[in-house]
Amino acid sequence: MTPLAAVRRTISAFALAALAGTALAGPVHAQEEPLPVSITGPDSVNLSLHPESGEPGEPGEPQIELGLRAPGEPVPDEDGVIWPIHTGEYTVTVDASSLAGVAAVDFSQLGGWQGCSVDGLVATCSGYEIYAGQDFNDLGGIRLEVTEESAAGDSGAIEITAAGEALAFTGHTVDVLVGGPELLMKQLTEPEGFRAGDTFQAPLGFHNVGGLGGDGVVLRISGSRGLSFPSTFSNCWYEPHDPDDVLGRTTALCIFDSEFAGEAAYGLSAPFPIGTAGFALYDAMSYSFSAVPAEQARDLLTEGGYQAGDGPALELVRVPTADPADYTRYAEMDFPTANTFDLDLTGERLRARKGSTVSVDVGFANHGPAWLASLRSGGEPISFWVDLPPGTTVTAVPEGCRPGWEGAEGDYLCFIDTPILEDASRTFTFGLRVDEVIKNATGRAFFAYTMPNEGNPANDSGAIVLNPTGRH
Repeated sequence: MTPLAAVRRTISAFALAALAGTALAGPVHAQEEPLPVSITGPDSVNLSLHPESGEPGEPGEPQIELGLRAPGEPVPDEDGVIWPIHTGEYTVTVDASSLAGVAAVDFSQLGGWQGCSVDGLVATCSGYEIYAGQDFNDLGGIRLEVTEESAAGDSGAIEITAAGEALAFTGHTVDVLVGGPELLMKQLTEPEGFRAGDTFQAPLGFHNVGGLGGDGVVLRISGSRGLSFPSTFSNCWYEPHDPDDVLGRTTALCIFDSEFAGEAAYGLSAPFPIGTAGFALYDAMSYSFSAVPAEQARDLLTEGGYQAGDGPALELVRVPTADPADYTRYAEMDFPTANTFDLDLTGERLRARKGSTVSVDVGFANHGPAWLASLRSGGEPISFWVDLPPGTTVTAVPEGCRPGWEGAEGDYLCFIDTPILEDASRTFTFGLRVDEVIKNATGRAFFAYTMPNEGNPANDSGAIVLNPTGRH
């Protein structure tokens, strides 16, 4: 076991890497000869005493992915072939001896070499080719599991070294901690009767299911375009949403210097207000608490244009009892759910002689009040059908439309990309040649079904009429 200071250093490195979403591996410095190659992998692993929580890897998946990074980037030749920049035998040694009594080590998923031999907690593997960059230098992975002997606070390290002729390897160390801070988030639900324009007083909190406590916490909370943070707190920093980026997010980081205990739950001293715009509908918010010392957490503020809050400070308050069912690994919520949009399709009424070609406009609009974002589907488009009047032949098809198929619901299927703003409009112009004059030759633009949250289905179709009789 390492001293307490080393354990806390391991906790901090793991939490910062998880919060920033990046590895903490050092840079590669190119040299002439020998070829400099660095071993890559996570700096630290917090081995859960609760493997059912899904961390740090799903069952069967390695927590520690290893690789090599060589200078440059892979560039294919004129035939599209990527060649190695080094050929020659080398060996990689993965030494997990210090994890004896700490965790079980599974080397079975190590790959990318000609072969590996395992002696206890040491694996020795050989390779032959090294490519530029990192993408083609995968070394496989190691899986760790707690045992009956594992206890919170146990720690060790995996040392990875390599050697080969004309190669200068930089080794890598993975610190392993058992039962470090493992924060699950309090699940949130939309209040009954909540409407767009209301403010949600979010009861944010976490349950540390790890066996060890820590000396600092960072709260990151973000929301999509229809959400905002109307109140500010002096220990929170805010990065507002860019109005030109409709898929951008408003983000806040709150830093708490408080200590927290293992196997304990905490909430905020006051709810965190989340405002909703009048157009908000299924907007996405998410939040997470991470165990990061305050002095290291402030480094995260350099990642964006954060502005300091000026209100009272939020504090962490210990919750006497916590139901494990109320906490989850990833906390997110889509709301408000009760708003509506009004999608409108319009056609056109035209008079045209036989043999003439006319332009027919199909109009689309959203009259709001809500936008249609499709955030969970990654911006999947919506579609509508167009049936053209009889006696006509299409001469021009607008962008975003394509012919239907046998048995389809219409002659043409048209797509509209999301997000669709609350005041969006667009025109789809078809070119039609009139082959036969038919009075009141009628087609239509229509949605195949009424979408959820459509507030006015009556205008979900529009007639296309050639040579109408009467005034209407």
